[in-house]
Amino acid sequence: QAQLEESGGGLVQAGESLRLSCTASGTFSSINTMGWYRQNPGNERELVATIFSLSITPNYADSVKGRFTLFRDKTKNTAYLQMNSLKPEDTAAYYCYLRDSRGNYWGQGTQVTVSS
Repeated sequence: QAQLEESGGGLVQAGESLRLSCTASGTFSSINTMGWYRQNPGNERELVATIFSLSITPNYADSVKGRFTLFRDKTKNTAYLQMNSLKPEDTAAYYCYLRDSRGNYWGQGTQVTVSS
C-alpha cells in the first residue's frame, strides 16, 4: 500500500504564499489520482485539488481557482500544491490523498494557518 508524507505547512499572513509537498512511497499503481483535501474541526473534509496521473489538467475547488496550483513530479512520486494569495478562510489541516485501484490513502495532515 502507499504511504504519503507531507511537508510545507505553517503560519503566514494573508496575501502570502506557501507550497505543500506530498511524496508517495510503498506499493501503488502508476495510474492514480493524487491531490489535496482540507478540513477544519467540526467540518467535513473538502477537496482542494486533484490530478489524475494520465491527465495534465488538475481539478480545483472553486474557492481556490486562480490562486492554487497543483502539479506533479512523477519521477519523484511527489505532488506539490502552490498556494498564492492566501486568505484567512484557507486556514485548515491539509491532507495529501492518493487513490489507485487498491484503495484510498491519506497523509497525516499539515496545518496551514493564515492570519488576517
